[in-house]
Amino acid sequence: MSDSKREDSRPSDRPREDAEHDTGGRDAGSRDAGSRDTGGLDWLDAELADTLDEDYELELSEPALSEEIRKIYKRTHPPSIERREYLRHLIRLQAELIKLQDWVAYTKAKIVVVFEGRDAAGKGGVIKRITQRLNPRICRVVALPAPTEREKSQWYFQRYVTHLPAGGEIVLFDRSWYNRAGVERVIGFATPDQVEQFFRDVPEFERMLVRSGIILLKYWFSITDEEQQMRFLMRIHDPMKQWKLSPMDLQSRVRWEDYTKAKEDMLFRTNIPEAPWYIVEGNDKKRARLNCIDHFLTRIPYTEVPHQPIALPERVFDPNYERRTLPPELYVPQKY
Repeated sequence: MSDSKREDSRPSDRPREDAEHDTGGRDAGSRDAGSRDTGGLDWLDAELADTLDEDYELELSEPALSEEIRKIYKRTHPPSIERREYLRHLIRLQAELIKLQDWVAYTKAKIVVVFEGRDAAGKGGVIKRITQRLNPRICRVVALPAPTEREKSQWYFQRYVTHLPAGGEIVLFDRSWYNRAGVERVIGFATPDQVEQFFRDVPEFERMLVRSGIILLKYWFSITDEEQQMRFLMRIHDPMKQWKLSPMDLQSRVRWEDYTKAKEDMLFRTNIPEAPWYIVEGNDKKRARLNCIDHFLTRIPYTEVPHQPIALPERVFDPNYERRTLPPELYVPQKY
């Protein structure tokens, strides 16, 4: 069968790059290999640029902020770490996170990381940077909604236990069982007796996790009153961030001192040798992310796992196979 017959007979508006990838026959394969050899550097440059674009997309912010808010933000914030330097450090740390992931999968280690802090303290931002290049089957995020009526009737820790890691898994809790010592206590969702019972139970609960082989880390992200106010203003004025603002966020402004007292009590009563708290200074988002990820990596005794060399197998071609014609309505319109 000729090359022309082996070509996929598809609608004429199908993109040309697909046509090149779908072409059958060894001649097409050799042509593709030749173009990859001569233009390999361009292809690699494009891949690296795409990687940097992913980071840049995450760093884009304030797309719809008023000039007034921009001026306030700049006035209240000293210059942060230079963007290129930040990305260089971030990518280096993310490369180490991949090594950690390999070690976790290889050794069947179990890791739990608890992220706590005031609203808008930066917990979600550091979690996003940790998970950005990791396998979601190994590293997953748990961010539970408010408990249902059924969950309220259960043992308090029960709904968290179901999300604990098996061997070879990392679980990141975006808020955790410490809700009882924070928002539930301050807003009144838990009674004083329930809060006191929590403080009696949580040290032993965490010791039990550690005895079972779980590596448990707990981070508190600390920001100032002024910084939280600025971040809430940004959420109010930025359509891309308005979804982050909740009624509980507004309550946290009114009850700032109540949350402060609850935080201090929580850190004092639950800072145990088996699972100590680590406080991350969070006013500078970029430095907070780098410092937290770097510290996280130092707390895990991971080593680099050796890998067997990977060789890409040759594509197998069947000269008797002819692609079916697919109807044009199956294809996504190419608007961009």
